[in-house]
Amino acid sequence: MGRTRRWRATACGLAAIASPVAALDYRTVVEPALMYDAPSQQAKPLFAIARGTPVELVVALDAWIKVRDAKGELAWIEKRLLSEKRSLMVRSDRAQVRASPEDGAALVFEADKDVLVDLVEPGPAGWAKVRHRDGQQGFVKANQVWGL
Repeated sequence: MGRTRRWRATACGLAAIASPVAALDYRTVVEPALMYDAPSQQAKPLFAIARGTPVELVVALDAWIKVRDAKGELAWIEKRLLSEKRSLMVRSDRAQVRASPEDGAALVFEADKDVLVDLVEPGPAGWAKVRHRDGQQGFVKANQVWGL
């Protein structure tokens, strides 16, 4: 069997056992990790990802998960390196975290682009309750963060 046919057979086999993940299912990377172009440590490493980074789950395959990061990059990561605990990444230039889920509420703190915050709980529509690593918490508009 030629190399192309073997590759196609392998791809078809993987597609048959891989399971798509529910839409907009997110996890958090638990430690710095390499991201690969295929579900194997022998695959080509694409880039490293930092601890605490939120990723969107795309496909689950045994011990590997294909994920999308905040930049839209797709890559494979070992399932054991992902946590159910959720973090969010600020995607606006400066996110305002407020005391309550209202535009006019008191400002608790601001977070610059790419800052990571923990998701405490989803808030009312369009908001999320978050906590900064220094302990401050409040509500941020959903359109100012990535990972919801």
